[in-house]
Amino acid sequence: MNISGASPTVGEIDGAGPTPHPRVRQAAAPVIGALGVVFGDIGTSPLYSLQTAFSVNHNEVRVTELNVYGIISLVVWSLIIIVTLKYIVLVMRADNEGEGGILALTALLRGKLTGTRLRNTILAIGMVGAALFFGDSLITPAISVMSAIEGLQVVRRDLRVLVLPGSALVLAILFAVQRSGTGKVGRAFGPVMIVWFICLAVLGIPQIVQRPTILLALSPTYAIQFWVERPGIAFVAMTAVVLTITGAEALNADMGHFGARPIRKAWFGLVLGSLLINYLGQGAMILSDPHSIDNPFFNLAPAWARTPLVVLATMATVIASQAVISGAYSMAHQAMRLGLLPNLRVEHTSNSEFGQIYLPAVNWLLFVGVVALMLGFRSSTALASAYGLSVTGMLVTTTGLLTLMATRIWRWPWWRVLVRIVPIAALELLFLAANVTKIVHGGWLPLTAASIIVVVMTTWLSGNYYVLGRRAEIEGPLPDFLDRIKSTVTTRVPGEAVYLHANPNTAPLALKENVRFNRALHERVYVVRVKTASVPRVSDDERVCIDEFPEYYSGLYHLTITFGFKEIHDLPRAIAAIGERFPELGIKPDEIRYFVSVLTVRTGGHSPMATWRKRLYIWLVHNATPRGEAFRLPPNRTMVMGGTLEI
Repeated sequence: MNISGASPTVGEIDGAGPTPHPRVRQAAAPVIGALGVVFGDIGTSPLYSLQTAFSVNHNEVRVTELNVYGIISLVVWSLIIIVTLKYIVLVMRADNEGEGGILALTALLRGKLTGTRLRNTILAIGMVGAALFFGDSLITPAISVMSAIEGLQVVRRDLRVLVLPGSALVLAILFAVQRSGTGKVGRAFGPVMIVWFICLAVLGIPQIVQRPTILLALSPTYAIQFWVERPGIAFVAMTAVVLTITGAEALNADMGHFGARPIRKAWFGLVLGSLLINYLGQGAMILSDPHSIDNPFFNLAPAWARTPLVVLATMATVIASQAVISGAYSMAHQAMRLGLLPNLRVEHTSNSEFGQIYLPAVNWLLFVGVVALMLGFRSSTALASAYGLSVTGMLVTTTGLLTLMATRIWRWPWWRVLVRIVPIAALELLFLAANVTKIVHGGWLPLTAASIIVVVMTTWLSGNYYVLGRRAEIEGPLPDFLDRIKSTVTTRVPGEAVYLHANPNTAPLALKENVRFNRALHERVYVVRVKTASVPRVSDDERVCIDEFPEYYSGLYHLTITFGFKEIHDLPRAIAAIGERFPELGIKPDEIRYFVSVLTVRTGGHSPMATWRKRLYIWLVHNATPRGEAFRLPPNRTMVMGGTLEI
């Protein structure tokens, strides 16, 4: 018997009706929702980007008319070329079943393209991009919150001593409340960010009115002239200009929550205009008062408004930090589902919002890293040198995958690639080259973090490849095992047993051990293989495939259950849904016994891995979430059986 079908959704099982897609739930106010999550990072860049451009770390960039006009023009056209043309127009077309982000794009390309070398190249690019995202997740909360709290020293110089402890306190509270979930807070994000973006425009308009010639910076000719006449200064300035487009990757990564259309409406309707007005206003003020470069954003406001502005800016940066922290959870979860990281404990903080998850290990690693950064760099300006490299690295890796999408999937002719992608790539490579010069000034930080994460991912991949090969040898072919037990097993025990097993061609270790000791089989046996698809969610028609082995024993089945890479692997619920859909199987969910095959891995074998990689892999295995917990198996009905493997 071969049956293909699907389990009902979680809502159908509970009798509550299908769980709506996040975009459906946001239908009432999708644009406001997008404003509250997607644009937090890029929306708080005015706090520190131009301040960094004219700081002592960029002492080559003095306040002259050409320098200011050139930098503002670079900012304007970076927002237009990279954020608008690349992400809003092109990258958001390359969605994976509505989901965005570099790992979603990686999974999409690997699912559509063939060739081992090409698929491995795509995976390598995706791993580097994901690793840089984790590095960015360390820096963004630190630089964003510190830049907001630093507004206190504009209000009163003696309040400078409160910046570091105040930033640490705000972030400690933010990370501590992650376990509770962000559903209630999230509903307030949109209105706060609307006020924030309106405030950006209101602060910039008076300065533009007083010096309307700053509008000339909207012309790309000033950026070109800046590069032609002062290439060295322009090259240095690029390390600060790139800070104005931080958060661009969030436009892609958060697409699955809101959809492309609300994000585009929010960008063109409010965000882009507010950012341009504020940057133009800061430029006009810097030309009128060069002393304002100590903190041009807060100097835009009159003295009476600076304290409320610090409060509003802190709220906005907390929102930006929350978006990045949530993104880190989502990125880690996707990496786990794609086999790039070991299983970590995942907690769901909402009964209705699918995407609201909490990973304790990721949360507290981020918190420790963020606090260490603040104590080490002590100011947002110092952190800016470390920030740019991770941002530009993510931009370049995404463009690399976008180029593959355009040439291999969309089948663009060479001239279209030349016109649409090459200018974007050229600008991003220029950003990257400029930020490479900042490695010794802090750029080493995201490189180090990304390198560690890439080492962890590659070690996990290579270790699993070797272990799975050796495990297949130990398990042996499933048909051979079934042939042997015909003559040895005489007893059929009432009940149902599920053997969780990844390889459909080999015999589960737990099944072999159970038969060897008990000389018996349950009345119905389900050998279950769980697969992760290269799409975020699997349709009902593709959820399960069931094969029966009547030539051996009646009631012996092989089930392949497929989840999307963003779905939770709740195996008991999926099996219960299969039982409802196919009553002829006679599945009784509350009576099923689960058997998990586990190999205890230790050093001492002859694998080609280096000794330090073996030890790292074993450490990862020991600290991974147990398979029973990862698949949500009931502890009182789950048995773990297996053996030992030396690598």
